Amino acid sequence: MLASAAASLLALPALAAPRQVEHLDRGLVAAPAIDGGVLVAWRYTGEDALGLAFNVYRDGKKLNAKPLAFATNFVDKAGVAGARYTLKAVTKGKEGPVEGETIALKDGFLTIPLDKPKGGVTPDGVAYEYTANDASVGDLDGDGRYEIVLKWDPTNSKDNAFSGYTGPVLLDAYPLDGKRLWRIDLGRNIRAGAHYTQFQVFDFDGDGRAEIAVRTSDGTVDGAGKVLGDANADWREGPEERPTNDRTGAEIKPDGTKVAKLTGRILKGPEFLTVFDGRTGAALDSVPFSAPRAPDTDAPSAEQMTKLWGDGYANRSDRFLAGTAYLDGEHPSIIMGRGYYARTTVSAWDFRNGKITQRWLFDSAAPGVPEGFGGQGNHQLSIGDVNGDGRDEIVYGSMALDADGKPLWTAKLYHGDALHLGDLDPERPGLERFGVNESPKMNGGIGSAMVDAKTGEVLWTTPTESDTGRGVAFDIDPRFPGAEAWASNSSTLYTVKGKPIEGVKHPPQMNFGVWWDGDELRELLDRNKIFKWDWLKGESKVLLNAEGMTSNNGTKATPTLSADILGDWREEVILRSEDNTFLRIYVTPYPTDRRLVSLMHDPVYRAGVAWQNTAYNQPPHTSFYLGHGMKNPARPNVVAVKVKP
Repeated sequence: MLASAAASLLALPALAAPRQVEHLDRGLVAAPAIDGGVLVAWRYTGEDALGLAFNVYRDGKKLNAKPLAFATNFVDKAGVAGARYTLKAVTKGKEGPVEGETIALKDGFLTIPLDKPKGGVTPDGVAYEYTANDASVGDLDGDGRYEIVLKWDPTNSKDNAFSGYTGPVLLDAYPLDGKRLWRIDLGRNIRAGAHYTQFQVFDFDGDGRAEIAVRTSDGTVDGAGKVLGDANADWREGPEERPTNDRTGAEIKPDGTKVAKLTGRILKGPEFLTVFDGRTGAALDSVPFSAPRAPDTDAPSAEQMTKLWGDGYANRSDRFLAGTAYLDGEHPSIIMGRGYYARTTVSAWDFRNGKITQRWLFDSAAPGVPEGFGGQGNHQLSIGDVNGDGRDEIVYGSMALDADGKPLWTAKLYHGDALHLGDLDPERPGLERFGVNESPKMNGGIGSAMVDAKTGEVLWTTPTESDTGRGVAFDIDPRFPGAEAWASNSSTLYTVKGKPIEGVKHPPQMNFGVWWDGDELRELLDRNKIFKWDWLKGESKVLLNAEGMTSNNGTKATPTLSADILGDWREEVILRSEDNTFLRIYVTPYPTDRRLVSLMHDPVYRAGVAWQNTAYNQPPHTSFYLGHGMKNPARPNVVAVKVKP
C-alpha cells in the first residue's frame, strides 16, 4: 500500500547541526498523464512543514476540492497542452501566495536548444567535431531552479590507454528555459576522455549559488574570457615513445622492449584545481592540484612516473575521480581522486570566502598507511555517512576513507567498473555497497560482492574467472525485501541476501535505474529507453522509447543525466539528440500516492547526482530504503541556504 500522508514522515533525531542544502522552488511541471489529461507535479522539500498541503489551479480555477496533503502530484483529467497551472501552499487551512507557475507541455519532455561548438583540427591534421556528453545540475543563480552544466567532448577523445591528440573539453551552462549562459574552454593542456575531466557543481561556499570545481591547466579560458596560466604553453607530447612495463597500450618492439606511444599525451606542465562562478563562469580561485604527477617537478621522467604510479606514460596517473562530501557534517567539500589501479590519492578541499584550501590528502603510498589501500579504486566513487557520525565517508571502490581522510576499511576486492551505495537491505542497519570486480586472479575469484559499508565486511559474493564489467542493485521484484542484484558474470538474479531467484534470468539491462512510475520499485534505464521488470514473466517491458535521442559513452549507454530535478520525488531523464543540437528532459506521466521529500535533499542521493558524471557513470541511490514495503523515511536534517540580499 502506498501510504503517503505528510504526517507519516518521521522527524529526524537532532544532530549537532543540519546540513546546508540548496533552497529549491516547487519545480512545478505539467505534462501529459499516462491515462489522459495533464499530470501536475511539484516538490516537497526538506524545509517544508509536516502538515503542508497544496491547491492546484488551471487558468485561475482551483481544481481540488480539498487541500492536497498527500501526494505532490495531481491529475487534471480536463487538462490540455498550453493550459497555465499555478500552485499555492496551504498552512493550517490558510492559503498562501503563488509558489509555482507553468504551462502544460504538449509532450512528455522539455527541450533545451544547445549551442553546438565548432570542431577543429589536431596538430597531426585530424578533424574533430563535438558531441554533448555528461551533465550535472546546480542552482547557479540562486533562484531556486536548477541550471544544467554540460560537458562537450570532441569526437577524438581518448581512453588513457591510447595515444593521440584530442580536441579541448568544453563546459557550458544552460537554464532549463533559455540560452547558454557561458562556456569554459579547458584548453589544449587538458586531455579529453572519460577519465580526465570530472567536474563538480555545488554550492561550496554557502552563498546560495552553485560553483563549478574542475582540474585545469595552462590555457584554460574561463566563462568571462580570461586565460588561466600561460596562454601559449603547449604541454602535449609529440610522436615519441617511452619504455613501459604496462601491458595496456604497450607495443612490443622486435627486441622484446615494451614501449608506449606518447603522441598527444600530457605528461608535464602545471595542473590546477579551479573553482568557477556559476553565474558567469569566471574563475574565482585556482590552486596547484594535489596530488601532483610528481612531488618536486612539473616534468617528471619516465622512471619517476613508473616508480610513483606504475607506468611512465600517464595511463595510471591520469585516472581522476571527483565528488562532493560533507566532511564536517554541515558544509560541502570538494573531493578529488587521482589513481586507483596502483597508487591511490584522494584530496579534500574547502572553498570558503573566495579561496580554496586543502583539508587533507590521502596517499596509499605514504608512510604509515596500512597495506591494502592501493589498487582498490573503481572507475567511480560513492559518498555517504556510512558509520552514522553525521559526516560523510568516501567509498573508493573496494576501500573507504573516513571523513578525516584516514583509512576506514578495505575489502581487498581490487578494481571494478560499477559501484552502488545505499540502504539496499532494509533488514540490516546502515548502508550497503554492491559492486563488480575485474581482477578475479587477485581477489580469489570474486565477480561481484555485497559489502557492509560501515565495516567493509563482505556479506556475500558471486564467483567468476574473468572480468565482470557490469552490475547493478535495484529493487525490481516485490516478492523479496530489499534490492535485487545482478551482474554480467552470470544470468542469475540475486536477492539482497545473495540467494538466487529460481526460474528466472536477470534483466538484460544493467546500466542505470530510475524511479519513474507510480510504485516504489525502480525501473531500468538503458540507452534511450526505460523498462519495467515483469517479475512474473521474467521480461522487461518498455515504458518509454525516446525516439531521436541517444545515450552517451559508447557501450556504457548512460544518460546525459538522471536525477530528481523537477516535479515530485520521481526522477527525470536528460538525453541528447542524435545530432547534438538539443537536450530533452523527460518527465514521468504516471501519478503516485507516495509523498516523499525531494530526493535532492537526501544526502546520499544529492552526492550521487554530483558525482554521476565521474568516469563510468553510475545512478544515484538514497540514504534510506526506497523500495517495495518501505517504511516512511525520517525527514532530512537540513537547512536550505538562500541568496543573501
